[in-house]
Amino acid sequence: MLLLGARGLRAFAFGFSAVLIGVYLERRGLSPGLIGLTLGLGLAAASLSGLASASLAARLGRRRALAISGLLMALTGLDLALADQPGLLIASGLTGMLGAASVDLGPFASVEQAVLAEAVPPGNRNVAFGRYSLTGGLFNAAGGLAAALATGVQGGRAFFLLYAGIGAATAVLPLFMSSRVEGPGQAVAFGRFRPLAGLAALFALDSLGGGFVANAVIVYWLHVRFGADVQALGPLFAAIAFLQAISYEVSGRLGDRIGLINTMVFTHLPSNILLLLVPFSPSFALAVALLLARFALSQMDVPVRQAYVVSIVPPAERAGAVAMTGAVRGVAQSLGPVLAGLAIGAASFGLPFFAGGGLKIVYDLALYAGFHNRRADHER
Repeated sequence: MLLLGARGLRAFAFGFSAVLIGVYLERRGLSPGLIGLTLGLGLAAASLSGLASASLAARLGRRRALAISGLLMALTGLDLALADQPGLLIASGLTGMLGAASVDLGPFASVEQAVLAEAVPPGNRNVAFGRYSLTGGLFNAAGGLAAALATGVQGGRAFFLLYAGIGAATAVLPLFMSSRVEGPGQAVAFGRFRPLAGLAALFALDSLGGGFVANAVIVYWLHVRFGADVQALGPLFAAIAFLQAISYEVSGRLGDRIGLINTMVFTHLPSNILLLLVPFSPSFALAVALLLARFALSQMDVPVRQAYVVSIVPPAERAGAVAMTGAVRGVAQSLGPVLAGLAIGAASFGLPFFAGGGLKIVYDLALYAGFHNRRADHER
């Protein structure tokens, strides 16, 4: 329960951060290119901080590693709320806790997913990861809805102070967890990653595409393209997060029925076709409809992907495996917002969606071709 509670609090903060960050940085005087750079740094740092977190968990224990991650989140919120210099605002991404894309990147993910894999029987693993994602999705929706209350720069400052407070709370909660979360035996920070090499390369391709259409990028694109402000975008991304949360619960059960790789591909591919249609929207309403349809499917691969990764390596190496694949994904994803920010600034409105959707479709086809016959250890 403490694990899910910390997950929910963090997802709430990431929910309003993803909606606010692009518009907030613009109001603080950053150009589209610098906004893209900030988001890109945040994604890259999030992925690399997962490696550091896995190493800390092996040395200091999982509870202390999670507590340190919470302190990094608090530092990020204080930077965004209180810093006045553009350089300091850009540096807010360096902690890895900017929350610009999704809640499964960053220093928390590698440790939490390793804990979750060992906390439930193997037969319940798919559903457990679905429930873990569901908790994050529901609170993420609430955070996106709450972002509509932010007005002007001062409203943004208040929310990022709240962000810092939530980070402090998530630093305290792990200290009350049972010692059983540390896992049996001596943890291994990084094991043999040969089974993950090809999979990680495909994840990198998918994440490069995802970086072009990270939530914060889409919010900023809607703001520039249609003049939408946070009062409209907050409820929209709350609805998107709610749809994603429901899809997480369906995903785990679907994975039990048709397999993890099939679930990843057969839900992800249609969502990326919808993504390619978004820039052709002549109105804000049609763009919203396409995005809602896309997001109802696009994240169903998340829980089954997490369950798959932790199930093809030994238990002691799970945190390192999640961190390694997350690092590869995050570094690739970090390039997308930088290029997307430049494209939006140059009025090339469709480029982020064409690049993102195209790369993701290639990933879907390659993943199915390479891995549909390789099952996780708990699959029948």
